[in-house]
Amino acid sequence: MKKVMMITAVVALFLGVQTAEAHPHGNNGKKITHGVRTGQLTKGEAMRLRAQQHQLKNMKRVAMADGRITRNERVVINRTKHRMNANVYRLKHNGRTRGCR
Repeated sequence: MKKVMMITAVVALFLGVQTAEAHPHGNNGKKITHGVRTGQLTKGEAMRLRAQQHQLKNMKRVAMADGRITRNERVVINRTKHRMNANVYRLKHNGRTRGCR
């Protein structure tokens, strides 16, 4: 009985970690959409952020092209994710509005 409980706990822990790690900054798209809806982002800012999001997706795809993401590629991708997250925050809070208020 202890073995079954231990195995179940380890599997649950592994699945929880995997899910949490899968999309640490995956909500930037939602932040952009929310910023457009509320008028916090101008049309140009939203287009620029979506282009950055597309570049990040392409960067990940190219890194996985050989079947493995190297440590250096992972560092560059994570740095880009953090920079994009900061850009979303900065542009949403820069005081420029879309004019729909």
